[in-house]
Amino acid sequence: MGELTAEMVEQGRGRSPGRERRRRLAQDMRTAREKLTSSTGLQRAFDYEFLRVYAEQHRRSSLVVLGIAAAIATVSSTWLPAPMAAAWFAFMSAAIGIQHSLSRGFAEADPTIVSLGTWRRRFALSDLLLGAIWAAAFKELAEVPGGTYGFALFMGVMVAATTAVLSAAIPIAVYAGITPLALVALGLLGLTRDFGSAILAVMTSAALVCFIFLGHRLYDSTLSSLRWRAERDQMLVELEEAKANSDEARRRAEEANLAKSRFLATMSHELRTPLNAIMGFSEVMKNEVFGPHSNPAYREYSGDVHESGQHLLTLINEILDLSRIEAGRYDLSEEAIQLSWAVSEASHMVAMRAKAKGQIIRDLIDPSLPRLWADERAVRQIVLNILSNAIKFTPPGGEIEIKVGWTASGGQYVSVKDSGPGIPEDEIPIVMSSFGRGSLAIKTAEQGSGLGLPIVKGLIDLHGGGFQIRSRAREGTEVIVTFPSARVIDALPAVDIPRGPPAQAA
Repeated sequence: MGELTAEMVEQGRGRSPGRERRRRLAQDMRTAREKLTSSTGLQRAFDYEFLRVYAEQHRRSSLVVLGIAAAIATVSSTWLPAPMAAAWFAFMSAAIGIQHSLSRGFAEADPTIVSLGTWRRRFALSDLLLGAIWAAAFKELAEVPGGTYGFALFMGVMVAATTAVLSAAIPIAVYAGITPLALVALGLLGLTRDFGSAILAVMTSAALVCFIFLGHRLYDSTLSSLRWRAERDQMLVELEEAKANSDEARRRAEEANLAKSRFLATMSHELRTPLNAIMGFSEVMKNEVFGPHSNPAYREYSGDVHESGQHLLTLINEILDLSRIEAGRYDLSEEAIQLSWAVSEASHMVAMRAKAKGQIIRDLIDPSLPRLWADERAVRQIVLNILSNAIKFTPPGGEIEIKVGWTASGGQYVSVKDSGPGIPEDEIPIVMSSFGRGSLAIKTAEQGSGLGLPIVKGLIDLHGGGFQIRSRAREGTEVIVTFPSARVIDALPAVDIPRGPPAQAA
């Protein structure tokens, strides 16, 4: 089984900083390389998408453009000779067919090997050819006397608008398609002598410039849309990758947690067996069951061995309890208990230790509290851990106050407040962490594993209750645990059994 490292866990939550920097660097290098090989300064994927949009729009609108050309040729035949109009329509049909074939050819080409620059030039030349044929009809109609000047200008504006919309994905194609029309419009402006016609020619030229600007705006809008879509696709890829990393990290964490549980179970058995022998024999030697020691120091050493064994056994039990809580395998054996009795019993158990240090324990316990639905062993361990910490860090002659009562929400609470040196606010998260010890415990060399408060927090969480520490340096410490109102067993009212009439004697 592979080892679960911090980097794997970080990958499960997201990307590690080093991995993120490498990914961005690789992406920047790939983007720069694609820009260097692109003729427009964009990524190749964007260049290809613009050409694809151009080809798709022209392929779908070929019949529409052909219909417009047929309508213009039909109307133009009223002013121009019919053979001339038919020839113009034939040239226009051929140009539209060429453009349609180019669009289909690009759609069927392999995107990975297609030459984008070559196809861009082909499309621009096809637009130039169409623009020249449109410009020829524009010129012929404008030069026919008899009121065709306005129709010719209208045709030029309509063709320019169509070109700007259909070819906006390739700006050079917009220039190629509108330039012939603009040249004809400028030529008519220079040749006309009528003021009204000159005004129309000027307006037509201005409209052609506006359509070129419109083509640029459509191009920018398409570019923004493509960039947004690319960012969205990249985000989806990153989310999928992050999910895969998270699943892998979770799998490894579950395997590591299972291995930890097996290790603790095995080591618990292997450690407790010799430890029980050590504690048993040391107790026999300490109590001089088989006779006094020849040297009184041996009895003292035996007592030290016995106390050390008890401390080690307590540490093993605390580690096992915490591991079961964290793994969600601590099963509560719930029953109806009296919280005040459980607290009084725990207080009695630690009273000798407090008396040895000259400490006073004050009990403010409400004996009328109803019972709780809880695990008695867990509740006793909660109270013992809190009281042991209070006795440990309260100086000789200090006071410890225990309160048991109602909470504002209808639950019950246990409060243990001491007159010790207190805990600095910045150290509260430390003492709440597993194996965490505050600066006071380190300075005074107090024995302890740093697991008491985390176990209390875990056990009270299993009961759905709350845990709170109120402390400041040199002002003492108050630890409060609360049980929710849902665990309070209310006294049931007496059942009123109606009495019937007295039975008649037989």
